[in-house]
Amino acid sequence: MMSPVLPPIGMLAELTHRCPLQCAYCSNPVELLKANREMDTAGWLALFDQAADLGVLQVHLSGGEPTLRTDLAELVAGLAKRGVYTNLITAGVGIAEGRIEALADAGLDHIQLSFQGAFAATTEKIGNARGAHEKKLETARRVRAAGLPLTINAPIHRHNMEEVPDFIDLALELGAERLEIANVQYAGWALVNRKVLMPEREAVERQVQIVEEAQERLRGIMTIDFVTPDYFAVYPKPCMGGWARDAFMVAPDGTVLPCHAAASIKSLHFERFGAWSLSRIWHESPAFNAFRGTDWMQEPCRSCERQEIDWGGCRCQAMAIAGDAAATDPACIKSPLHARMAALIDEAVTAKSPDAASDGFIYRRIGKTAGPVA
Repeated sequence: MMSPVLPPIGMLAELTHRCPLQCAYCSNPVELLKANREMDTAGWLALFDQAADLGVLQVHLSGGEPTLRTDLAELVAGLAKRGVYTNLITAGVGIAEGRIEALADAGLDHIQLSFQGAFAATTEKIGNARGAHEKKLETARRVRAAGLPLTINAPIHRHNMEEVPDFIDLALELGAERLEIANVQYAGWALVNRKVLMPEREAVERQVQIVEEAQERLRGIMTIDFVTPDYFAVYPKPCMGGWARDAFMVAPDGTVLPCHAAASIKSLHFERFGAWSLSRIWHESPAFNAFRGTDWMQEPCRSCERQEIDWGGCRCQAMAIAGDAAATDPACIKSPLHARMAALIDEAVTAKSPDAASDGFIYRRIGKTAGPVA
């Protein structure tokens, strides 16, 4: 049935698609927006005010690379004034001296710093940027010196999965309160590069054992969150807590979406802030209501006892694999297409280059045509 529309509590704000890195696993859309299409300072501040009025308690400031916005401290201060918790998600490359301290003074609550590898060579290969690893290490030190809580984010795929123990050691060395082992979700550029990013099943199983052991060993010392890989799952995850249930995302141009990959569902139209108020979008948008609750579900979801646990899983994944956004998420063992997930893993492993260093990444670049899905 249609669940009551509750206030959102979380928001992902993609302030820009610009980024000094070119990671092939990036979840940004393949059609990246240039700087001249980004919403201005006044627009973002107005949106944040309406988000606070709507009930949002925390905002994740992301991109691209959000520190490329010269008005970032002003945006943080606007959110802090409304009592909204702010988390900056950054690549930690090219941040000017004094900038982190200025963000802390503006009221920033937390920084989430991404590492593409536990070692410099891996970071440089995946991000296609020389010297990036050393810059990240320096950013981590400055975050801790500024007194801000630190999360290390490790996006995991075939090319760095064996470094999971080293990511754990790195996070401890840097004094992080939290480590996120986040297996890549195949949307945007990651979907284009799926065949060269997909790990082998045995490597995933080793990773799970390593993470579970570390979670127990480091209990009370460092929190380790684990984002499981959908393609190896038995049941799907609820997308953003369920489509338009308690969170939403805003693109750099002010387009409001239920999740970061929702624009891949071409049958839906997503409104832009300004043309519609945030409250109207949240409550009345046909796109937000398209997969809200359970009324939209097909079998086997419609009669499944898990329907209000995973809320149908990922609509964008259903679109990408089943060609139907309303289909049962193929990650679910009850999906008629669940075997397709295993077939995609096998295809990727079969196609794997014998020289992992020469695997053909299609690097993320603004204005670049990504080509067909790998």
